[in-house]
Amino acid sequence: MQTVIKRLGLQDYQQTWQKMQALTLARNKNTADEIWIVEHPPVYTLGLNGKREHLLNINDIPVMETDRGGQVTYHAPGQLVVYLLLDIERLKIGVRDVVTALEQAMVATLAQYGIKAIAKPEAPGVYVNHKKIGSVGLRVKKGCCYHGLSLNNNMDLSPFNNINTCGYTDLAVTQLADHNVIIKTYELAVPVLHHILQAIKK
Repeated sequence: MQTVIKRLGLQDYQQTWQKMQALTLARNKNTADEIWIVEHPPVYTLGLNGKREHLLNINDIPVMETDRGGQVTYHAPGQLVVYLLLDIERLKIGVRDVVTALEQAMVATLAQYGIKAIAKPEAPGVYVNHKKIGSVGLRVKKGCCYHGLSLNNNMDLSPFNNINTCGYTDLAVTQLADHNVIIKTYELAVPVLHHILQAIKK
């Protein structure tokens, strides 16, 4: 079954999240999988395990309590967000397989741009020189997953200073632009998507 790719541009976080929930609850075994490529206006999101004490000085940026895994992170224009709405039972893959596919898609993409990145089993996400460049968070309902990854491309990173990113007090963040890679976010989506599709169709 063909995976539907949707390039949605700049989208409100809460509305996008609600649409993911609705699609997941309404789908059946004949519903096509979808991958959404988006960017969000500035917003902090708290995962299911998120603790509000990790929000240090958030000023006027809204906070959304969401149902993905993980702690607190930040989204804004210039960050690539890819959401996977997959029937993982039909694909015969587990949640860890999806997380690994997302992490390795970011690692492989960054390698194409000459940036050496790694995934850490003990701390999901992707790192360059111990600085976080990509985050992963998923939710599973009815044997289907939603949410996905965020990859920092060319954005204002300063709002990360006002949170304990992913629940860590000393975790610095980075982005492609810091490594002299200047690329449009919609262009960055192309190799990321390619690597994700390769992984989930094995």
